Amino acid sequence: MTKSRHCKNLGHVVVKNSTLDTNLQAAGNLFTRLNSLSLHDRSNNSGSSNPQLAEEMPIRRKRSSPTMEESRSKRPKYSQARRCPSSGSELFNGKQCIAWFHEYTGPDEDTLGPDGMEKFCEDIGVEPENIVMLSLAYTLDAKSMGFFTLAEWLKGMTELQCDSVSKIRQKLEYLRNLLDDSVQFKNIYRYAFDFARDKDQRSMDMDTAKAMLTLLLGRKWPLFTSFHQYLDQSKYKVINKDQWCNILEFSRSIAPDLSNYDEDGAWPVLLDEFVDWYRDQRQMLS
Repeated sequence: MTKSRHCKNLGHVVVKNSTLDTNLQAAGNLFTRLNSLSLHDRSNNSGSSNPQLAEEMPIRRKRSSPTMEESRSKRPKYSQARRCPSSGSELFNGKQCIAWFHEYTGPDEDTLGPDGMEKFCEDIGVEPENIVMLSLAYTLDAKSMGFFTLAEWLKGMTELQCDSVSKIRQKLEYLRNLLDDSVQFKNIYRYAFDFARDKDQRSMDMDTAKAMLTLLLGRKWPLFTSFHQYLDQSKYKVINKDQWCNILEFSRSIAPDLSNYDEDGAWPVLLDEFVDWYRDQRQMLS
């Protein structure tokens, strides 16, 4: 059955054959707008030199941290089933791991917040917006961007077998390599939607969505530059989870020339409209 489409007035925008780097520069403006909503104004305190935008996460808008009761109620039971390869001969020490956590919180606090996160990132030599922090958050199964609960910390650090700064530094390459594995990348991509969206909303606002898509797909999808331009001029203000997941599947299964695109397929209308828009731009340029 032919799928219905929304009426649209996309206009006749002349699309330049811009490079990915040009699109990433535009994403830099997006990050700047998101940074203005951050808990911390990092504009005068950037310790890195020329970080690549395609490897940075948008800084999160203010949200309340999980309560002590919520944190304690989610303490997990640990198994020995799933752990990453050990990088040293020293055994993991749970008490030492907890003491390490409290170096970034008060002694009785169960949540590591933005201040502690900044200090933690400084200790391990990684900017908070670096994509490796998304991989770490996924390993910890963290629920909120900018926060780690003690339960999440213990779960992830037990899996990583890390109870100190020196050990987690040795695992950074492992965490980056997760993003190069197609199955793990898909899991991290899906996780990123709930991680980055405002928890009182079912969808992700468009600015955050474009920033996260740039982070995750900017250097992987040949059509990403065009898709980003399409989102810039589209009527959509939010991205829902079905659309989010299908964007990844579309980027993996549809050829860059759209030769295998089926207009009667089961793609969301957002992607059907992108195909129409993209073909219109190509026709105007031909």
